[in-house]
Amino acid sequence: MHEYPRRRSAARWLAILTMFAAPFAAVADTSTTPPSGYLKASGKDIVDGSGRPVILRGMGLGGWMLQEGYMLGLGNLGQQHVIRREIEALIGAERAEAFYTAWRANHVREDDIRALAEWGYNSVRLPMHFNLFTLPVDEEPVPGEHTWLETGFALTDQLLAWCKKYGLYLILDLHAAPGGQGNDFAISDRDPASPSLWDSDANRVKTIALWKKVAARYKDEPMIGGYDLINEPNWGFADRDDKHGCAETDNRPLRQLQMDITAAIREVDRRHMVIVEGNCWGNNYAGVLPPWDDNLVLSFHKYWNNNDRDSIAGVLELRERYDVPVWLGESGENSNAWFADAIELVEGAGIGWNFWPLKKLGFNNPLEVRPNPGFQALVRYWKGEGPRPSPQAAHQALMQLARHDIRFENAVVHRDVVDAMLRQPHDAVARPFTAHSLTAAGLAIGAVDYDLGRPGTAYGDDDIANYHVSTGGERTPWNRGRHYRNDGVDIATGADGTPLVELDQGEWLQYTVAVREPGTYQLQLHVEEGAGAPSLTLSLNGGAPIELLPDDGPVRYAAPVDLEPGNQVLKVRAQRGTARLAGLRLSALPR
Repeated sequence: MHEYPRRRSAARWLAILTMFAAPFAAVADTSTTPPSGYLKASGKDIVDGSGRPVILRGMGLGGWMLQEGYMLGLGNLGQQHVIRREIEALIGAERAEAFYTAWRANHVREDDIRALAEWGYNSVRLPMHFNLFTLPVDEEPVPGEHTWLETGFALTDQLLAWCKKYGLYLILDLHAAPGGQGNDFAISDRDPASPSLWDSDANRVKTIALWKKVAARYKDEPMIGGYDLINEPNWGFADRDDKHGCAETDNRPLRQLQMDITAAIREVDRRHMVIVEGNCWGNNYAGVLPPWDDNLVLSFHKYWNNNDRDSIAGVLELRERYDVPVWLGESGENSNAWFADAIELVEGAGIGWNFWPLKKLGFNNPLEVRPNPGFQALVRYWKGEGPRPSPQAAHQALMQLARHDIRFENAVVHRDVVDAMLRQPHDAVARPFTAHSLTAAGLAIGAVDYDLGRPGTAYGDDDIANYHVSTGGERTPWNRGRHYRNDGVDIATGADGTPLVELDQGEWLQYTVAVREPGTYQLQLHVEEGAGAPSLTLSLNGGAPIELLPDDGPVRYAAPVDLEPGNQVLKVRAQRGTARLAGLRLSALPR
C-alpha cells in the first residue's frame, strides 16, 4: 500500500493558510476595509464610525469560559458544573482548580486570534460565564451586594488587546447568566435545583449590575463590537410545559429584563450597540419588540434547518417593520455544504454572521482538538464504558489536555471548514485541497484529498448536511466517519490507519492535478478489499467516463490516461456498488 499525505497540525498549516487569506478577504469590501470607529445600528444596517455598512464574519469562542459537555465528548454530562464535579471526584478540588486555570490560559491565545484575522474573519463573539466576573447570589458575603472577580475581566482585557492588534471586533455575549436563562441546561451551565434567572429577582438584579460593570469598563473601546445581552433565552413564561418558550406569545419578562439591562448600560455607555435575542434560543420575538433603544440589533440563531428564504423570512420581516439591523449571532454544527449555503443566504440579504465554535473535540469547526489517550480513557469512564482511572492518571490526562492539547499549535486546522465559510459562499469554483504536482516520477494522492468546493462541484454525495429541524426527522450524518473533512463525503479509517473514502453508487470525487511533465500515465486506484467488486469510472476534464478495470488483484483498479501540461481535472465515480478508496497513483508509462 502506498503512503498518502495525512493531516497536519495547526502550526504547519498556518503558513499555507495565509495564502488563502487574500481570496477570503476579497469576497466583500467590508472585509478588506480596516475597522473604523464604533459599530452602530443605522436603519437596517450595522455601520462603522465612517458610516460604511459592515458585514460581520465571525467565530464564537465556545468552550473557553464556559464548557459544554458535547465539546469534550461528554454530552452525557452536559453542564460545566457537572463536569467539574466529576473532575473533583477524581482528583480533588485543588487540582480541579489548577486544571481550569490552565484551561483558561491555553484554550484561547494570541495565535488563535491571529489565525482568525489571517483567514479573513473580522469578529469574534465571547461567550461569558457570569461566575468568572461575579459571585453567584447565594455565595455573596453580604446579601444584595456584588463581589467583582478579576478573573473574567482580565481574560476579556487580554482578548480585547489581541482583537485590537489584529483588527477584529469583539462582541461580548452573556452566555451563562446568573441562575441560567433556560431549560437547555448546558448552554448556560444551569442547575435546575436552584432558582433560574427568571425565578429570582436577585439573579436578575445581578445580571443588570454585571452588564453595567462591563459597559463601564469597555465604554471607550471602539473594537468592542457590541453587548449581546442574554444568549438563547429558552423559557416558558406563560406555560411551563412550553419548556423552551417557542410557543410564547407575550415574553414580557424577557422584554423587561433586556430593557432594564439596556437602561443600566446607557447610564455609563451611550456608544456601543446593544444586541438582543428572542425566546426559543433567540428566535421568538413575540412581545419582545418594538425596540426601546436607537442603537439596537436583533440577533437570531440558525441550526439544522433549510437554507432558503423562508428560513429567515421572520427576521427579515422584523427588520423591515422596525427598521433595525439583524445579525445571525450563532450558527454552525453542520457540514461545509450547509455552512456555505447559510452564509450565502444571509450575506445575500445583507446580514452578518457568527459561527460556533472555533475549537472543540470535533471535526466540523476550524480548529479540532485531538485529546491525549488518557483523556479518552476518562471519557470512556464517565460514559460508563471503561474503568475508573487512578487520581494520578486522571490528573495527568486533564493537565495534558489543558496545557497542551487545546493550544492552537497542537490543534488540527480544518481548511475545508474555513474555505466553506469565507470563500465558497462567493466563489463556486473548486480548488485543490492539496497541491498535486505530477512529474515523471509519478504522484500519490490520498483519496481524502479531493478538491475544495461545494457539492456538485468538488464531490457528489447522497447526504450532504443535517436538516432535521426542517424535515422533522432524526439528526443525519453527512460524513459518517466524522473526521478529516467536514463535507458530505464519508471518511472511514482502514486497518492500517489510512483514511478511506466510502463511495456509494453514484457518488464521486474530483481531483485537480498540476501536470508538469505531459505524457501517458497509468492511473491506479487503491480500493480496500471488501464484499463484491464495485464498478468505478474515471473522467478527464469533463470527458466521457472511462471504465477502470481490476488490476493486480482485487484491490486495484487501473487505466492509462493521456495528460497534457497544466491543470487537469480527474473525476472518480462509483458506478455500481460501494468502494472504500484509499488513494490514487499516477505512474509514467514508457513513451
